[in-house]
Amino acid sequence: MPLRERTRSAARTSGEQSSNGQPDRIRADSRRTDVDRPEIDNLDSVSDGLDALEVVPSQRRRVDWVAIVAPVLVLAAFVGVWQFIWWTAWKPESTLPAPATVGSTLWSEITDGTAGSAIWTSLSRGLFGFAIAVVVGTVLGVLVGQVSLLRKGFRPILSALQSLPSVAWVPFALMWYGLGTGTIYFVILLGAVPSIANGLIGGLDQTPPLLRRAGIVLGAKRVQLVRRVLLPAALPTYVTGLKQGWAFAWRSLMAAEVIVNSPDLGTGLGQLLENGRELLDMPTVISSILLILAVGIVVDLCIFGPVERKVLRDRGLTGSGL
Repeated sequence: MPLRERTRSAARTSGEQSSNGQPDRIRADSRRTDVDRPEIDNLDSVSDGLDALEVVPSQRRRVDWVAIVAPVLVLAAFVGVWQFIWWTAWKPESTLPAPATVGSTLWSEITDGTAGSAIWTSLSRGLFGFAIAVVVGTVLGVLVGQVSLLRKGFRPILSALQSLPSVAWVPFALMWYGLGTGTIYFVILLGAVPSIANGLIGGLDQTPPLLRRAGIVLGAKRVQLVRRVLLPAALPTYVTGLKQGWAFAWRSLMAAEVIVNSPDLGTGLGQLLENGRELLDMPTVISSILLILAVGIVVDLCIFGPVERKVLRDRGLTGSGL
């Protein structure tokens, strides 16, 4: 039943009850109340306003062609500038190859399976290490965010670790784990965990105190309060921390693969980049850089971008254009 009809029905029912069985004193009080408050002459206008609040018009999302075309134009301009510099012979061919040469090398790596194998090796390492970092960073973020003693001790350290270049951990990890996957995962963890933990701590700090008090009043225990109240409230900032954590994890992985170069580890994108440097093969170096950028962009656009937009949109924190 529409809200307008429900309002009219409620009004008729109220009138019938007052005329059939109300005592004289209640009817007199009702008449005095009617004199004191302004009378609403047009009930339909009130119903129309309530119906307008009840029905939310659905708007069809439009394709943002500017967001699609703009990166393509920027890429085309970059290639054009690159081609122009190559024409000027500012650098020798061995140092600055033509875009067509790099494109041919990249196409060869794609067709012979070299690029696919390297992408799979690096991506599987990155996702596995990032999954471990999410677990560690989330637990650490909750503990530091909720326990004041841990906050005082760990918060400055986490901020300092986040600003430390992840490549600085590679020599340390090599002395511990040697030329193995342990070194790579150690560097990934030290690169991603601080960002994830700091993102969650920031979200917990921004949670309105009213939500915390409401959960306590409703009988939520400490674990229930964190799981049902605080974590959902901190989700937007937490997702941003996850996105930043993946960026740090991917960068850390590339730094580790460039240095930890062993045939037993397989060839990832970082190893492919280092092999090109050792052979003085600049087209391979540039094509490896392009593959690293492409994987990072695809993961961001296909995974973290949609998740972040949905979380923000569900909480009314972003415009309809996203």
